[in-house]
Amino acid sequence: MNALSPLVRSFVAHFGEMGSRWGINRTVGQIYALIYVSPHPLNADEIAARLEFSRSNVSMGLKELQAWRLVRLRHLPGDRREYFEAPDDAWEIFRTLAEERRRREVEPTLSMLRNALLEEPTGEADRFAQERMRGMHEVIELLTTWFDDMQRLDRRTLEQLMAMGAKVQRLLEFSGKVKLVAGGPKE
Repeated sequence: MNALSPLVRSFVAHFGEMGSRWGINRTVGQIYALIYVSPHPLNADEIAARLEFSRSNVSMGLKELQAWRLVRLRHLPGDRREYFEAPDDAWEIFRTLAEERRRREVEPTLSMLRNALLEEPTGEADRFAQERMRGMHEVIELLTTWFDDMQRLDRRTLEQLMAMGAKVQRLLEFSGKVKLVAGGPKE
């Protein structure tokens, strides 16, 4: 990484370390970090040289990043090589990551839980297990419904909602008090 500035080197190294905690390998995290902070699209040879990785490691990493929809392939006029760039918008990246994690991790779990809940229990242990699974299924379903709602919000609204944080609770409490004063039932 000797061709990188200290700032970029630090960012790339950190992303590599964090990648392993996020479920991707260190190399893929470093490749993504370099592409993300690059002011122009990079080809695989440039990435390999700057990170001092083998070309094959970079190719595999780029395939994984494309599968996650975190990098876009570009062709530059007069150049036959493939270039890669990351979306500029951090919100777009976050949404893409959330969608991919849902598709890869949450949906298979929901599917397994649905199938398990359709099974006829063979004894008390199975009935107990199904009740636990039902609770997990309900929570995950609620979260995925919420996630779908959040994905439909425009960026500005989502930023405002997130900036509210715990203030949302006070708003809900106030809303409940208004319903009581107005004579409506409290939910």
